[in-house]
Amino acid sequence: MAPVLESTARALLRRIAVEQAEGRLPSLTAAVVRDGELAWFGSRGKVDGAAPTTATQYRIGSITKSLVATVVMRLRDEGRIELLDPIGKHVPGTQIGEVTVAQLLSHTSGLSAESPGQWWERTQGVPVERLVASLGPDAAKHRPGRRYHYSNVGFALLGELVARHREMSWAQAVREEILQPLGMRDTTVRPRAPHAVGYAVHPWADVLLPEPEHDAVAMAPAGQLWSTPADLARWAAFVAGDTGDVLSPATVAEMREPATVDDGDAWTGGYGLGLQLARAGGRRLAGHTGSMPGFLATVWADPSDRVGVLFTANSTAGVSRTLLTDLLAILDQHEPRLPDEWEPVADTAGLLEMTGPWYWGPAPYALRLLPDGGVSLNPIGGAGRASRFAAQADGTWLGLDGYYAGETLRAVRRADGSVSHLDLNTFIFTRTPYDPEADVPGGVDENGWRG
Repeated sequence: MAPVLESTARALLRRIAVEQAEGRLPSLTAAVVRDGELAWFGSRGKVDGAAPTTATQYRIGSITKSLVATVVMRLRDEGRIELLDPIGKHVPGTQIGEVTVAQLLSHTSGLSAESPGQWWERTQGVPVERLVASLGPDAAKHRPGRRYHYSNVGFALLGELVARHREMSWAQAVREEILQPLGMRDTTVRPRAPHAVGYAVHPWADVLLPEPEHDAVAMAPAGQLWSTPADLARWAAFVAGDTGDVLSPATVAEMREPATVDDGDAWTGGYGLGLQLARAGGRRLAGHTGSMPGFLATVWADPSDRVGVLFTANSTAGVSRTLLTDLLAILDQHEPRLPDEWEPVADTAGLLEMTGPWYWGPAPYALRLLPDGGVSLNPIGGAGRASRFAAQADGTWLGLDGYYAGETLRAVRRADGSVSHLDLNTFIFTRTPYDPEADVPGGVDENGWRG
């Protein structure tokens, strides 16, 4: 992917310049990723007297959670755990062991947001055994599964799950299974030079206060990692679907599915499995925000057009919530993505006879062949249940989305091999409304349609 146009770069740079100046940020970096490649990078402010680069480390806070979740999903895909397993099965000894792995990944476990004791982000960490023992019944703030309630404690438990299954620290597992394969070699547990120092900016004066930084130990899986804009660009590409050999694209797509929302009917923010979700400007974004004393960071990716945005800053507060969506809006304004060129696809599976109108009772639907060998079944000219289906080895199709996700579509053939009707999880679709020649459940009135 070529870099952005000069006019686009200028508009992007001006946006972060305004952010750094008005937010009074010691330093700020931002980047745009397209089709898996870094298309633009900009920075403002200073780190050690110079402008930060793509190799300057910042603490990334809760973006750490997404990497821990990725190892958890690898364990699931390997058959070592199930998402519905209670955490007590894998981390025994806690009194809140009934919450499931999926609930911890999606922040629906109901557990307390923070660990017992002092503010963990600004005090020395404690061993995991001490943390687990400290989680009594009062750690449960809501019934498991009832609602979204962000829990740093939950990811501390998931980090320990990883450690016990891999027989190594969660950080070593993340490094060996994610960071190294993706080429993210500048993402580390402890800072390395060059790195930014974390600051608090006085609210009423232009002066700085260094923030403490330490090893969070048991709570480290919730927000310990340091990274660079270059490494976070690779992570944005991963979230958008360029997964390498770390996870299958289907598993990452599962992580991006909404498991819960945190703003009710508005549904502008939510959570999947280890990934935060947002809807803004017509886009559905996945990624994660990060916040630790002295640092802010966020990565968002839109898999629908393979674009990502990110920022890092060394300030406890001051970055607006709209910075990254504003960068996406600038990109859309200056360089809207062109649709892929249409090309004909041969009907190698001989499915052309199945295309066209079908009827669920009197409601018309259209079946269309998809370029990947699957099919779509959509209502014609009105509301209804639309789904895409993937071809299966036995000649059926598996629902991918919508109402029929996970359900089986089957073509029922006559003795001569022609298609009589479609059977979609007991629903019968016929070539004419309530075709009396098809096996319509309940039968069709023998007198037919009447006035």
